[in-house]
Amino acid sequence: MSEPERPGRWYAPKNRAEFQAQIDSGKSEFEAQIREARKHFDEAQERINARTGRNLLFAILFGLILGLTMLASLVIVKQLFILVAAFLMASAVLELSAALRHAGRDVPRIPTVVMAVVVAPLAYFLPGAGQWWSVVGAIAVVSVWRIAEVLHPAHRTSREALAKDLGAGALIQLYVSLLGSCAVVLASQEAGEWWTLAFLILVVAVDVGAYVSGLSFGRHPMAPKISPKKTWEGFAGAAATALLAGILLAVFMLQQPWWFGLIFGAVILLSATLGDLTESLIKRDLGIKDISSWLPGHGGFLDRLDSVLPSSAAALALYFLFA
Repeated sequence: MSEPERPGRWYAPKNRAEFQAQIDSGKSEFEAQIREARKHFDEAQERINARTGRNLLFAILFGLILGLTMLASLVIVKQLFILVAAFLMASAVLELSAALRHAGRDVPRIPTVVMAVVVAPLAYFLPGAGQWWSVVGAIAVVSVWRIAEVLHPAHRTSREALAKDLGAGALIQLYVSLLGSCAVVLASQEAGEWWTLAFLILVVAVDVGAYVSGLSFGRHPMAPKISPKKTWEGFAGAAATALLAGILLAVFMLQQPWWFGLIFGAVILLSATLGDLTESLIKRDLGIKDISSWLPGHGGFLDRLDSVLPSSAAALALYFLFA
């Protein structure tokens, strides 16, 4: 007498058709498990995106690509950092000029992008005077270009509108080109590549600390009218991460005393947070969620560089004070 079949137990098929049926059944169960796992993953991802306002996986991927690119350019041949900085500055000024155009400000994009690219090598090879005069020259070129456009009958506008356009063009160069070029100047200094890499790591540490702490414990909004998703709990996590990372970077990368790491971490914490809030304020005033959509689900380059721009100026000041 044969043993009765037990539910869910595999048994040897009696013929080819039964064997194929077993394969199809197993395949269907496997596909159902995959769909269920994918569903749970997507639901978790949506909850994280809704809580943080960003696509986490894309943020990690883009951060790795950008981080590895900067690491290679600084450590292998630091002059390559000029190309990386020029590309990021050009992308950021293009995004910001387009966003300002959306808000009614007419900023000429061609000279704005070209001058941002010109500022980077001048800041590296002529730090100090080259940086400042290149930014002043960039503002002058963009302003003259806009005035020349207005002289054409088809582009006539009021004096008030022209003044606002000129102010918007100058703001872009001061906000992106001047602050961004500080990182280029820092990289050009003796051992400046390590200082540049250190402050970039600190900015990432601040962002990660705020993200993890805010996602886990965030309850009290920090600046609800400017950036509703920022919380004091997130800021506390960013502070702890920044101070710890600052000490480690100071001792092992910059050959500075441990107490300098506390200063380094605290300064970059404040500059990165201020940069993030500043860009959020700009977007709020323009009535947009992201500066651009170049990075799907993740905004634009300026959305990722908002903390880096003021931090580069802060890091450059610390270099001249302590290095």
